[in-house]
Amino acid sequence: MNFNSSSRADKELEELYRRHVDTVYRLCYMYLKNAFDAEDAVSTVFLKLIKAQKEFHDYEHEKAWLISTAKNTCKDILKHWWKSRRVDMENLPEVPAWDNQEQENAALSALLSLPEKYKTVMYLYYYEGYTIKEISGMLNRKESTLQTQLSKGRQLLRTELGGYTLE
Repeated sequence: MNFNSSSRADKELEELYRRHVDTVYRLCYMYLKNAFDAEDAVSTVFLKLIKAQKEFHDYEHEKAWLISTAKNTCKDILKHWWKSRRVDMENLPEVPAWDNQEQENAALSALLSLPEKYKTVMYLYYYEGYTIKEISGMLNRKESTLQTQLSKGRQLLRTELGGYTLE
């Protein structure tokens, strides 16, 4: 992406935003469990993109950068001293890209309740469609570790959902 020309940069940024805002929002919501905080985090992620004036090789590179930045932004928000409250997630937000099927909502709710080390890997693998190798590059973790986390995460989901899993 080239940010030299102002009008071209605005159009490119707008297209990039439209391509990835739903993914970044869902990931932020998964971490923060609160629509308002997730919206703030999404804004922060895209502001970081503007300030960084990052050049991307392709769409997958930009998506990986945004996912990594979103994850780190959310972790920073959760570490902040004023973030002592936790909102119980009774209902998922209405997001047009999501299927409103009862089983998928139950699976996503169960996924969001998993411990951090399983939830991110499971989300990127099942909901975003990344391979273990791609996730390994994004999260800087060994592929074998990720495979173990996927396996244990599946077991936890299977228990939570009474036999139904994302597979």
